[in-house]
Amino acid sequence: MNIMRRFVMLGLMSFALGAGVSTSAIAETPEIKIGTLENGTVNWEIETIRRSGFDKANGFSLHPLILAGNPATQVAMNGGEVDTIVSDWLWVAQQRSRGSDFVFLPYSTAVGGVMVPADSPVQKLSDLSGKKIGIAGGPVDKSWLILRAWSREKDGKDIAETSEQVFGAPPMIMNAAETGEVDAAINFWHFQAKMQAAGMREIINVETAAKDLGLDPTTPLLGYVLRESWIAEHPELAKGLAQASKQAKELLATDDAAWEALRPLMNAKDDAEFIALRDGWRAGIPAPGPVNVENARKMFATMAALGGEELTGGVADLPDGLFWQSE
Repeated sequence: MNIMRRFVMLGLMSFALGAGVSTSAIAETPEIKIGTLENGTVNWEIETIRRSGFDKANGFSLHPLILAGNPATQVAMNGGEVDTIVSDWLWVAQQRSRGSDFVFLPYSTAVGGVMVPADSPVQKLSDLSGKKIGIAGGPVDKSWLILRAWSREKDGKDIAETSEQVFGAPPMIMNAAETGEVDAAINFWHFQAKMQAAGMREIINVETAAKDLGLDPTTPLLGYVLRESWIAEHPELAKGLAQASKQAKELLATDDAAWEALRPLMNAKDDAEFIALRDGWRAGIPAPGPVNVENARKMFATMAALGGEELTGGVADLPDGLFWQSE
């Protein structure tokens, strides 16, 4: 090394030390790109990871890429534009059965239920016979399918055959329930939390229905999607993402103050709505440990029996290796 180059290197090191930066920080931190929606609840975990420095502590920098909708996140994942997204394991199973090497890392077990106005005479699911139900997510929404299976077993009649259904986007279904355009609503959990905070009541939730059917409601439906090839190439990054997610969940599960920083992202109109959203997210934190594959297969079979190929995309069974365990 010549004298001039040595002076330059020493100068850089002195600057780094003087600025309070370690020389190792000069090296570029690996980046993990995550595709997400602008108002998606996964942003609460992403923001907590970044704000608390859990990404840097685990050897990477988490970079969210805001996309226009769930199909856009899936296209970005398939096209390699992002390293991960959050999706349900059924979509991951479909992609895996078609030759992709996608795997699923649990993120949330949160599910909704059936909501009615506080003064509604409806007390149980069978009371909705002849009435109109608003459903977010379409005819093959997983919550709706489980509730249909429950009604068949417990009431002897498929609620889909005894009621009228209106399908639409979650905000539209929430508005229809609040204005009385529908007699009941099945919505995504965070919209349900808002409905409950506004005074609506739940007559049955999907967790209860799943238990009654002998299914395991702790089976996580949503998770981070990763590529096996990416994990093999970047094992420490993959483990770091899993650890950062775990640390963020542990913080948000126990520290109310950590939620105050998220409040601007949550679009809560008042304290009641904010608390309902916080508590609903906490309730969806998966239990530690690997996913029980047999329980997931049983849930898949129950939903597939009613949803058919429109739900399964032709997948007959969950493919091997679907669920990834970081430890």
